[in-house]
Formats: sequence, structure tokens, C-alpha cells
Amino acid sequence: MLTITRALHDALVAHARADHPDEACGVIAGPAGGGLPERHIPMLNAARSPTFYEFDSTDLLRLYRELDDRDEEPVVIYHSHTATEAYPSRTDISYANEPGAHYVLVSTADTDDAGPFQFRSFRILDGEVTEEPVEIVDSYI
Repeated sequence: MLTITRALHDALVAHARADHPDEACGVIAGPAGGGLPERHIPMLNAARSPTFYEFDSTDLLRLYRELDDRDEEPVVIYHSHTATEAYPSRTDISYANEPGAHYVLVSTADTDDAGPFQFRSFRILDGEVTEEPVEIVDSYI
């Protein structure tokens, strides 16, 4: 199960809506080994595409160095789908290389600034996709 604060949930949704009609992408980091998402790191979609996302390689290298320096790990890796449901595509599955991460998808396909959206979380391991429940909390304490 993914447990996430309302503030982080809302930040992901806001990022997805702001980048629409292009896909948004980013990471939520947390203390290494802790499993709790704490620090939102929106990333630039280097592909600038409504059907594909790609982390900029320079930004990604910088991110992983920063995570190492702060003794953090990517707890959530997220992106948006702008025309389809919030479910990993074959490409998403092939790029999933963090076995401990929650892969969150936000669909803005049927949304406007205040309209509905889908927010779903998955574990992706060795090409197998498993949806997991999401619990939104005010705080972890």
C-alpha cells in the first residue's frame, strides 16, 4: 500500500494539471530504507510530449547524486497520462527500474482545472504490474 500525505498527493495532481496536455513526471524521495514519501521533486519531461515522458539524463544524474548526498531514495516515481487511463503502458513497464518504488500514474484525460482525475499506484517488478491501494493521510504522525 502507498501511504501519502494530502499535500504530496495534491502537489502531484497540480503538476499533472499544470503540464497538461504534455505528460508530467517526477519523484518523491524519502529516507533510504524508510519507505515514506516526503520530498516532492517535479522533473522536466524532456520529451515534451502528450503521449510519452522522459527524464532529462542530466537532471536524472543530478537527482541521484542529490539523493545519495541526502541519504534518500526514490519512494514514488510518477507521471501523468493525458489521453488514457492511469495504468502503466508497455513503455512504462519497460522503463520501471526501481524495484522498491511505487509507480504512481495520474490521468488528466477527462479533466479540466477542477474536474475529475485518476490517481493510482502500482508496483512493477520484472515486468509484472500489481495495483496497490492508496491511503491519503494528513500526516504520518
